[in-house]
Amino acid sequence: MIAPSRLSLRRQLLLWLLLPQLVLWAGGGLLAYRFALSYVEKGIDQSLTQSVRALARQVKPVGSGLLIDFPKAAQDVLEQDPDDRISYMVSSPPGQFLLGNQRLPPPPHPPLVAGDPVFYGSVLDGRPLRIVALDVSYGEASAPQILRVQVGKGLAVQQRIARELVADMLVPLLALGVLLSLLVYGGIRRGLAPLTRLTAQLENRSVNALSPIGMTQAPSEVHALVLAINGLLGEVARSVQQEKRFINDAAHQLRTPLAGLISQVELAQRQTSEAGVAERLSKVRTGAERSAHLVHQLLTLARTETQARREPLDLATLAREVAREWTPRALAAGMDLGYEGEDHLTIQGDALQLREALSNLIDNALRYTPRGTSITLRVSQGSDGAHLAVDDNGPGLNPDDMAHVFQRFWRGSQQPGGCGLGLAIVQEIARRHGGEATVTPLQPQGLRILLRLV
Repeated sequence: MIAPSRLSLRRQLLLWLLLPQLVLWAGGGLLAYRFALSYVEKGIDQSLTQSVRALARQVKPVGSGLLIDFPKAAQDVLEQDPDDRISYMVSSPPGQFLLGNQRLPPPPHPPLVAGDPVFYGSVLDGRPLRIVALDVSYGEASAPQILRVQVGKGLAVQQRIARELVADMLVPLLALGVLLSLLVYGGIRRGLAPLTRLTAQLENRSVNALSPIGMTQAPSEVHALVLAINGLLGEVARSVQQEKRFINDAAHQLRTPLAGLISQVELAQRQTSEAGVAERLSKVRTGAERSAHLVHQLLTLARTETQARREPLDLATLAREVAREWTPRALAAGMDLGYEGEDHLTIQGDALQLREALSNLIDNALRYTPRGTSITLRVSQGSDGAHLAVDDNGPGLNPDDMAHVFQRFWRGSQQPGGCGLGLAIVQEIARRHGGEATVTPLQPQGLRILLRLV
């Protein structure tokens, strides 16, 4: 038994549709935050480049020393914002403090190329900084001196701008995501509505209701499911009909021989002579044999009404084997049983059912034709499939009777022993193999029963 899923189909669809959306939203927010930091960092780098070059221009060599023209007002402007404080340091030679914030960290990979600013990150007083360092050459060409100017700016404003930018992006996206989730939920609910209606139809049906399910407006997948269920219901209905027909046939056909057996037993009980008792017991045996044959044929017919298990088999070899099995009985009945046709003919078929069909045809020929009759099994390949035929040169049938030979319980002769099911079984087996059984007269006399197998 298949255990029911813990999640309904609707919840699974919602999970698989909305969870990736949430992951993409979070991933998009993270990427947007990183991009925002990158762009803000580029803006800071441009500002720091301008600041460090402007500060470097305020330091002028005078004789053997330096003149730093950096008024106190400009210094106050640089350091007026405590959250976005700009720190600077001038040193010459590099590392020898002259002016500014002495604690500003040096570049991580000196020496620097004079005139090219170098950017790097560091931490000062527990706050992250973005720093630019610029080395400037001055003095005599024969003995140049290096002046290093460093300007650092805190990243608090940068991070705040990035957060605000990402928030301004993600909040509308979140609102759109919620709206999309509602639309997805409504779409899933609408899409699964045919399954809900189908479930309601199946739950409200009685056990004996095997009529097809009607559903006109539904997606192709649901239509396919309905077609499969209708196919299954059709098979169940056919199976139920076959069982009912088998029960009705068995009850109808067994009633008469069983009543005859009871009558013969009652008459035997009244007999006083041994000869009378023996005669009644002989009739009881004949009736019992006929009942056993009828039960066997009914069970065979019930088996043939199931789907044939078609596998590759050699039809010619099968026909020869059946002919050999029936040869002793044919010889005992004074008849000639032979085979003509292909040496090998491979088809897709059920060997047990085809053997049963041949046995019924041979049994009918032996039972209803006189001594001296020739019976021939023929196997050939026709344009419309494989042909399996049983011919005899017996008296044949009246033209009016040929239309009834494959009907159940119809008998063309009143000879004892038959029950009128043999040829019905043959026809059913032929149909289970995609073909048909036909009967035709032979000239100058005789009968041919042909099975066409596809």
